[in-house]
Amino acid sequence: NAACTALESKVISSYCHNLAPLAVKSILYLFDKNQGSNIDLKRIRLIKKKGGTIEQTEFIDGVAIDYPAIKSYGGPTKIIRAKIGLVQFPLSSPNTDLESVLVIENYAHMDKLLKEEKQLIISLCRKIKSTGCNVILQQKSILRDSINEFAIQILSQMKIMLVKDIDRKDFSFISEALGCSPIVDIETFSSDKLGFANHVEERSFNAQKVIIFKGIQTRKSKFVTILLRSSNKHLLEETERSFHDALCVMRSIIRRRFLVTGGGAMEIEVSLSLKQYGKTLTG
Repeated sequence: NAACTALESKVISSYCHNLAPLAVKSILYLFDKNQGSNIDLKRIRLIKKKGGTIEQTEFIDGVAIDYPAIKSYGGPTKIIRAKIGLVQFPLSSPNTDLESVLVIENYAHMDKLLKEEKQLIISLCRKIKSTGCNVILQQKSILRDSINEFAIQILSQMKIMLVKDIDRKDFSFISEALGCSPIVDIETFSSDKLGFANHVEERSFNAQKVIIFKGIQTRKSKFVTILLRSSNKHLLEETERSFHDALCVMRSIIRRRFLVTGGGAMEIEVSLSLKQYGKTLTG
């Protein structure tokens, strides 16, 4: 009822009975008596997807990221018993540390260079595969391509799901939510830095993709994803703002467990009490 009250003054008031139970469910899911009454709303991830109706907004027990899986060369979009690696280094041909010019004199040298580049990429992919990793989440590189086509092909053949060009600001959240340690170099790529999930799958919403991680095993804190749906961008943004307000109301009730009525009722009560008190005074 309190969540409905928070939503009824908004543009989406007619959908309050759909959204209010989701707000309550999200907060109660994260609430842990042993950790006190404070609830971190950053652990509730709101993902907006245009298309569909507000009634189709859903609660996901797990983590979702707003990126597509790479399906070139038949790459997988669903992994059971996933071992997840957060990669911050490029899977492409290396660059020299200093500016230099490479002179190729004949076709034999060109052929040798291309073969060595391919062997390097294959060795990188084999190293990743040897750790048991079958899902790679790769950070976006601002200086060069984060991965080349040949590496995508090899990873697809190895049945490793690839999600590339993840924004830097999302990386810390993903690391905490999935229990992974970011890996900055292939030499430090090891199984103890991987995260684990029972089920990883790409879902499609009107040609828009979302990767959903369920059954995350190593996380220290719970995380929830709310997938907001609406028919247009304006309504979607309004739904996000309104739903966040409802979450804040729920968090406040958990933190300090009382409610006060609205509509001027508090002011009238104070006024009546003052009037009664005034009758006891003289002069």
